[in-house]
Amino acid sequence: MILNNLGHTGLRVSALGFGAMHINDERTTEAEAGALLNHVLDLGINLVDTARGYGLSEERIGRHLNTRRADFVLSTKVGYGVEGVPDWTYDCIVQGVERALKLMQTDWLDIVHLHSCPLHVLEQGEVVRALNDCRTAGKLRVAAYSGDNAEIDFALVCGAFGSLQTSVSICDQAHLNLRAARADHAGIGVIAKRPLAGAVWRHAQRPDDFAEGQYWDRFKAMSLPAKEDWADLALRFAAFHTGVASAIVGTAKPANLRRNIEAISRGPLPAELVVAVRAAFDQHGDAWPGLI
Repeated sequence: MILNNLGHTGLRVSALGFGAMHINDERTTEAEAGALLNHVLDLGINLVDTARGYGLSEERIGRHLNTRRADFVLSTKVGYGVEGVPDWTYDCIVQGVERALKLMQTDWLDIVHLHSCPLHVLEQGEVVRALNDCRTAGKLRVAAYSGDNAEIDFALVCGAFGSLQTSVSICDQAHLNLRAARADHAGIGVIAKRPLAGAVWRHAQRPDDFAEGQYWDRFKAMSLPAKEDWADLALRFAAFHTGVASAIVGTAKPANLRRNIEAISRGPLPAELVVAVRAAFDQHGDAWPGLI
């Protein structure tokens, strides 16, 4: 597995990360979740990404990976859903971090993101201060932000964040066009979310999901030449050529996990194919912002 520096954070992360959202409920049994999480690490993936809002995900990571804590980089997201505490407040951030530590049975979190925090809340500074106070206290290593558009612009220049998680895919290239060079110059790590754009090429009709529906529209409008394996192309596009340290893909199926690793092992796409994909997006890019 390829390992990349996550900006100037001191962390090295696998080019393919594991998004743990799909182990969030009873559709994946406890035994299946445990086997999958350990399989992730056995295959060389060292970045595991979850969130406060992902149901059973944090609890299951703690239950099944606590004895292997030194083997992986643990990333989560906070800002909401703490009982008895208003969302997006100082106390909500601190208690969200403390609950994540407890649920995942760990003494430290490697990366903690403010999860799609609205711009006006970021600008007030309270939640940013709370996250960095947790970092100063040794509860986490990297204060980070997850989101897109104006919020990412703020996160890039405010000096408070060591890493960003943002949408990067063949159907979502706003970060590549507008922000990637600034992140690299500032030494801020970048983790790509939704690198497969919901695999919208699988659908004969427009999906009902808000983001996937828009990705489907974009994919059709880009009129890219037909490919036999869009998933391979999309993942390699997001993981390479972009300043991205890791591309996070979620799945509950070991077979999909192995296919994703095989795609990463094939390395970057041919340069001319990358140029063609970028050009197809750029015809419409001014009207296509990042999708949260």
